[in-house]
Amino acid sequence: MSPAPDERDRIRAAMERILSGTPKRSNGALTITALAIEADVPRNALTQRHIDLKKDFYAHVKSRGQPTDAETRLRKKVAKLKELREEDRKELAQYREDVEALVRVVNQLTLENRQLRQQIEMPSPRIRLLPTQPHPPTQ
Repeated sequence: MSPAPDERDRIRAAMERILSGTPKRSNGALTITALAIEADVPRNALTQRHIDLKKDFYAHVKSRGQPTDAETRLRKKVAKLKELREEDRKELAQYREDVEALVRVVNQLTLENRQLRQQIEMPSPRIRLLPTQPHPPTQ
């Protein structure tokens, strides 16, 4: 498909509208996608046929000193991911503490169990075994 004869002019006009904050067709985002929508051209017109206009658009966006919408979104996402990572770090630290406490309890119970078994084996044990009850059948 060949490009429309006025494609470059439409892209330039769309650039002016977006950069001035008066878009007609797009959301006005400082992205190539919004520029393509605003100019009513396929996105690949900017990424393949009119690369110079794409570079010019990004140069104007950069010269404004404002981050692009994509950069703003990514920065928010990075901040959220850092928060989640910190939460995970705290949760993992709590799990490690819990494991250490559980290991201590298991060691203590193992020691007590060993002592009780030794007392049972003595000629006159101070411990009396209780009868065990049968477990109910599982379904």
